[in-house]
Amino acid sequence: MVQHVRKVIIPVAGYGTRFLPATKAMPKEMLPIIDKPAIQYVVEEAVASGIEDVILVTSMSKRSVEDHFDDNHELEGWLKRTRKGKILEEIRAIGKLANFVYVRQKGPYGNATPVLNCRHLITNEPFAVLFGDEMFAGEVPRLRQMIDTYERYGDPVLGVIPVDDEGTKRYGIIDPAAEVEPGVYQVKGMMEKPGPEKAPSRLAAIGAYVLTPDIFDAITATKRGHGGEMVLLDAIFNLMKSRPVYARVLEGEYHDTGSKLGWLQANIAEALRRPDMRTETRAYLKKAAKA
Repeated sequence: MVQHVRKVIIPVAGYGTRFLPATKAMPKEMLPIIDKPAIQYVVEEAVASGIEDVILVTSMSKRSVEDHFDDNHELEGWLKRTRKGKILEEIRAIGKLANFVYVRQKGPYGNATPVLNCRHLITNEPFAVLFGDEMFAGEVPRLRQMIDTYERYGDPVLGVIPVDDEGTKRYGIIDPAAEVEPGVYQVKGMMEKPGPEKAPSRLAAIGAYVLTPDIFDAITATKRGHGGEMVLLDAIFNLMKSRPVYARVLEGEYHDTGSKLGWLQANIAEALRRPDMRTETRAYLKKAAKA
């Protein structure tokens, strides 16, 4: 019987250099998408997918991320005194979304390091990994789609999205062996930013994974990449030598909020989804298009 996926690791220790100077004193994960920080959307998606424990891998400059998911009695008291009941309920609910665990990142640079830092918290169970600056909006949460695939096959699952030729220059592209069901592929290889001529497909791996605990040994056994980085996709590629790995084509809208354009697009898309902002946002966009 396949174990349930109850835990998610969310790395949030990066410098956010693409958003400097805004991220000089504020984590990129705390940049607002309308009125909530990007990291809250990621956590809410995980919880809506059945996750109970959220492990945030932080650094010394990410204290505000921890504070956001903690109680703020002074603010709550002021909201209560001023009878702002609706926003008070929203604020109190943030810290109750899940069981939050915080781990300080230690070790070499690379996106496999924060995963390895959590080995003692995972023990012998499957778990998810989501990046703190990627948003996905859809009828079914992105992670729920991936967990459904994991529960069907019992092997690691990558979240992938279709891309155009330009996307093959920006993302790692999977080499699919076979489509085992509509939208699900067994993966035989991956290429990092190969470009349109060398790309084996037009399916790009984004920062979403359902992994099994044998990934930890794969990480430690994998040769470090450029600049001594520990790269998670490299470790997953090595894991493919001993077990199947699947890719799930995700249904929904993806936004990389760690890039300037992606963050702007995420704000516009969210405004268009919200009934209280939709009409005015559409009117503004029409006006701006004519300027």
